[in-house]
Amino acid sequence: MTISLKDRLFNLVPPMMVALVVLFWAYAPKALTDIPWLLIVTSSLITLTVLLLEFVHERHAGWRMNWQEFRTDLFYVVLSSTVIAWLSKTLAEDPLLALKDWLGISTTWMAEVPWLVQVVMVVVILEFGQYWMHRLMHNSTPFWLTHAPHHHITQLNAAKGYVGNPIELFLISLSVLAFFDFDLTALFAGLNVLNVVSTFAHANVKADPPIWYSFFFTTIRHHSLHHSTDYEATRCNYGNSLILLDRIFGTYKEGEGVLVGQDDRKRLTIWEQTIFPFVPLIERWKARRSDSGGTSAPA
Repeated sequence: MTISLKDRLFNLVPPMMVALVVLFWAYAPKALTDIPWLLIVTSSLITLTVLLLEFVHERHAGWRMNWQEFRTDLFYVVLSSTVIAWLSKTLAEDPLLALKDWLGISTTWMAEVPWLVQVVMVVVILEFGQYWMHRLMHNSTPFWLTHAPHHHITQLNAAKGYVGNPIELFLISLSVLAFFDFDLTALFAGLNVLNVVSTFAHANVKADPPIWYSFFFTTIRHHSLHHSTDYEATRCNYGNSLILLDRIFGTYKEGEGVLVGQDDRKRLTIWEQTIFPFVPLIERWKARRSDSGGTSAPA
């Protein structure tokens, strides 16, 4: 099968963007990298760039972006960048830092670790936790109820990684990175590398990176299979960005999905996604209320 020049070029775009992100944080002037909100800007630019690429070289016409999907995705991007980020810092990161200080834990030796190694450490540590949290969500009913709304999306696009129930978005944001005294630029470089990989893994971009990339990093092929309509097929390829972990722990599966979604591909509204984990309790309460209301008093 002949591969067009356009296909060849797009196959290299994900690894090229990873390289650009690393180079930016490695060589950008300190006056620039010290800007507090720079990470938000770079993350937003990554998402926007990949979204625009969907209009240049789309993978599936059925996943084509529309205004309804765009508004929903934008809502969750803003939610994740504000409320979820605040909750994660307040309820997880700050207490972890306090615990670290109380226990007298010090990782000043990180200053001796080469910068690029620190970037790799950020990627591996964060993804290791997310892999096991993601796997738990597919193998425990209470956790699955928080994660299931993410699997109700009926198409994949650049910002779909942000879409889900708020409880899940909080849980998946948890990490132990606060225990380590990473160089700030190395930390941000690692976070942006994960951002690039996971964004392409959810995007409607026709890009199939080379094996030296896809052996380590999750691609749209891996992740679209994870989003298949068959629930059992979703129990594989848990790595949000690091598919290598699936290869190591035996959950890797080859293939690609085109039809994505759950429960006859029912698309959930924002409200339905929000209350989804509580639906069984609500239905049980309604059933009890109905039963008690329908029972007549004895004569």
